[in-house]
Parts: sequence; structure tokens; C-alpha cells
Amino acid sequence: MAAKPKSELQRDAERTRSELLAVATEVFAESGYSGARVDVIAERTRTTKRMIYYYFGGKEQLYLAVLEKAYRGIRDAEQKLQVNHKNPVEAVRRLAEVTFDHHIAHDEFIRLVSIENIHRGEFIRRLADLPQLSAPATSLLDEILRDGREAGVFRDDVSALDVHLVISSYCVFQVANKYTFGYLFDVDLADTSQRAHLRHMIGDVVVGWLTNRP
Repeated sequence: MAAKPKSELQRDAERTRSELLAVATEVFAESGYSGARVDVIAERTRTTKRMIYYYFGGKEQLYLAVLEKAYRGIRDAEQKLQVNHKNPVEAVRRLAEVTFDHHIAHDEFIRLVSIENIHRGEFIRRLADLPQLSAPATSLLDEILRDGREAGVFRDDVSALDVHLVISSYCVFQVANKYTFGYLFDVDLADTSQRAHLRHMIGDVVVGWLTNRP
């Protein structure tokens, strides 16, 4: 049997690594770092622990790769966003709604963030590139806020980080607190019939805040 070309072997390796990361994301999100077992990841991917260690080096390195991939996902979604700089009000609403959509579609990201905060950021601090990776999130907001101020529609005492904090807080809450909040107030935040309402709400909150000029 002829050996596979080098390019095909590389594609196989990339596909295997991607599959391992996808399953590892599920397992870490379900069980946390302490509770997750490499044996379970190996079983779900029908591979071996040895193969996982070959690609990632160990459980900690695999978890770090999962964290980095999760954060890259939301940053990629933000960078792909095409905003209308001639209409900053619509632009900031669109950014808020895209963030909401991504968090709802990737609830494992929220669980991973919650787990990492339980560990007081022990592992994320080892990802030296993440702060730089997060810079575009506020850079885009800086541009939108500048456009809004130049157009005379946005207040000038709010920073991009302020807006990012408000949007992220609202979106994270939808996933992180859906069970406790749902039980206490008899509401299902995951109910798709409420999705459009909740999505529109964060846009209204941000736009109303920014356009309420003191």
C-alpha cells in the first residue's frame, strides 16, 4: 500500500487534533478541570491516552488548548462582524446581538469561563497571548464609540471596556444562571420563543445607555 502524501498526513493530523479539542471541550465543560479524565476523552474519540499526550503533552496542556480555542471563537466572531460606521447606533446594537448569539450557541464557553474563575484564573494566566487576542474586542468598540460621538449621538463618559463589560455580563448570565434563575422565577431562559426578545433587550440596553447623554 502506497504511503499517504505529506499534505494528506498533515490534514489527518489537523483533523484528529480538532476532533480531540472538540470532545475535550465537552468533557472539561461538563466536569471541570479537576473532574475531567483523559480516559473519558480517549473513549469518546475512540483513540488512546497516548495519542492525546502525543498531540498535547498532557491533561493541563490539553485544557489550556481548549481554553485558548474557546476564547478565539468569540474573538473570531467579533472580527468577522461587518458594522456600518455611518450608523453607530445600529453598529453597537449589532455587536451586542452577535455577542449574545455566540454565547447562546456556545454555552460550553461560559461553563469553561466559570470553571476557570473557580480556579481564580490559575490556568488562563499561562496563556500569555490571550490579552492581546482580546484587544480587538475593545478596538472595534472604540471605533463605534468614536463614530457615535462624532455624530453627536453617544455620550462621551463611557469607555469601550465599560460597554464590553455590560454586554458580556448580560450574555454570560443567560447561560451561567439559567438553571438557578429559571427555578427562582419560573422562567426558561433557554426557551427559543424568548430568544428574540432577550436578544433585542441587550441591544436596547446598550443603545439606550449610550444615547442617554447627561
